[in-house]
Amino acid sequence: MTGPQQGAPEEPEDARAEGGGGQGPASGGGFGPPPEGFGPPGDAGSPPQDTPPPAPTGAPRAGGLGPAPAYRPTGAPPAGPGVPAQAAAPAHVPPPPAYPPGPPTAVVPAPGPPSAPEGPRDVPRALALALLDLSGLGIGHALLRSWGGFAVGLLSTGVLALVALPADPDGVPLALVVGWLVILVLLAAHAAARGLRTTRPVPTVPVLGLALVLLAAPVFAGFQYDAARARAQHARLEKQLLDRLGTADRTVARYRASGYAGHESAFSTALTAYRDLSREHPDSAAAHKVPARLHTYYRTVGAPFGKGDYCEAVDPLRHLLTVPQTMGTGRVPKDLLTWPGPRLATSLYGCGIGGLGTADSTTAAYHLTALLEDYPDSPEAGQVVPEVEKHVSFSLKDKGGESPCDAAASLKALADQATSVAKADGAPAATVTALGRQADRAKRGLPTKTWNCALAAYRAKDYAATQTRMRDFTAHYAKDGRVPLARKYVIAAQVADRLPAAGKVKPTTSSGGSITVTVRNDSPQAVEVLYTGPVTGSFTLDGCKSCKRYDWADTLNPSFKPCPAGKKYPSRTLRLPAGTTYFLHKPKSDSTLSGSPATDTVKVRGGYTYTECAYTAKGFGLGGADG
Repeated sequence: MTGPQQGAPEEPEDARAEGGGGQGPASGGGFGPPPEGFGPPGDAGSPPQDTPPPAPTGAPRAGGLGPAPAYRPTGAPPAGPGVPAQAAAPAHVPPPPAYPPGPPTAVVPAPGPPSAPEGPRDVPRALALALLDLSGLGIGHALLRSWGGFAVGLLSTGVLALVALPADPDGVPLALVVGWLVILVLLAAHAAARGLRTTRPVPTVPVLGLALVLLAAPVFAGFQYDAARARAQHARLEKQLLDRLGTADRTVARYRASGYAGHESAFSTALTAYRDLSREHPDSAAAHKVPARLHTYYRTVGAPFGKGDYCEAVDPLRHLLTVPQTMGTGRVPKDLLTWPGPRLATSLYGCGIGGLGTADSTTAAYHLTALLEDYPDSPEAGQVVPEVEKHVSFSLKDKGGESPCDAAASLKALADQATSVAKADGAPAATVTALGRQADRAKRGLPTKTWNCALAAYRAKDYAATQTRMRDFTAHYAKDGRVPLARKYVIAAQVADRLPAAGKVKPTTSSGGSITVTVRNDSPQAVEVLYTGPVTGSFTLDGCKSCKRYDWADTLNPSFKPCPAGKKYPSRTLRLPAGTTYFLHKPKSDSTLSGSPATDTVKVRGGYTYTECAYTAKGFGLGGADG
């Protein structure tokens, strides 16, 4: 028999003597495998298991290298000499426990699945995986076969791209960008933690290089997005600027028919829009369209000139002269800079000449003065004097010219206009002298035209106009030799206004005659006596203090005779030539109680004396004559 195996505890001697502890001697004198039929049923040909069963808790093994000592089962008969150690055991009896039962122990839960093996710490690899996830594609988790993290990275980046593209001028909401960055940071931290001790093969250097390359992708994408956003902002701004341009264009078009007058503020607003577009956004598409719009603006504002309406064109053209100053240097096309000037000179001349000799003389004088002051060297300025001279000559003509009254009004206006224009600042001396001569010509011809105008009124039986014009003549031309005759016409016109037949007589300056006519006043009111016929004149008789006003019924009595004998009356004796004389008696008082004017017609013949009596009746004023 051989000794025990190395590392196995020696059996006690009493155990060996009783044969209860070890196995019986084998044919070879050592320990061998158990005989057939001993142990659990199974495949007889199965090889013995290499791994010993785990030792019960609380029964430590004495060495740990050799097999544990065997114990017989409880109640089994001991093996006697010559009997095989396993003979007494039935074939179905399980093998004896490897160790004797120990004291009861606590129940231990079944061990879980084995933890993943961990490799050594690799900081560069963890950094590479984290940087890969920071690229926003989740590739770090893909290399770790963590598909959830990979999906989260791709999904978050996809959502950001879906919202951000196409680029909006206002950009991406800040909360979305911050959320995306937080997700990337959390994924990167998770990938770094997983990659620090992973046993998966991750080539650190290539992955780190790829991570640095891919990390540039979001940075590059950010720059590209900013550029796209800038383009979107520029496109939106361009649209806004074009809208402003369109609004200004519509304003100009809206008032194209009505013109500049009355809509100055609207045109000024449109011009301001053009200016702001050119000055504040010079490189915009809208600003590049402004020069063409200015051509339209000039044509629209200056439209009255094209229609030949020179007076209406003056103010719009003056406005166009201020456009370069409003727009600023270099913003108005060169051809437009010189566009209004010549047209304004033509308009000033046309409007001024058109108003020569008219009642509104200030309009013509204003425009011609502006022409000589602003454009003294223009061709139009050189035509002012010849045009004034032509108008004066036309008004001075007796035949083929204007009517006497129109000529008088024209000459008066021309004299005033020529005098005013001659005072223009900066006007050439020759022009000033020539205008003064034309003013003198008009003034010299004015009395005759005024006289002829008054005579025309008398011939036309317009006796009220005759009185006004003749009085005007005497007031303005007191030294004219026709003034005495003008006064006669005033008297004759008053008589003819009451006795139309008197208008057939043309007044003269003759006086006196051979026939005596005495005029008496049988009225308490003073009376003005006017007469016309072979001679024309007037005088006033004082009121008769002892006389009274007659009743109207008294005058209807056939025997009624005013100026009865035996009373002294205010009187005046006239010596008249033979012929018909027309009398008008006018009470001097303004009161209606004094009676209305009375008329009488007397045919004076030689060899007779005549008495003309003036009296007043209540409600009437009457006159009579005795032959």
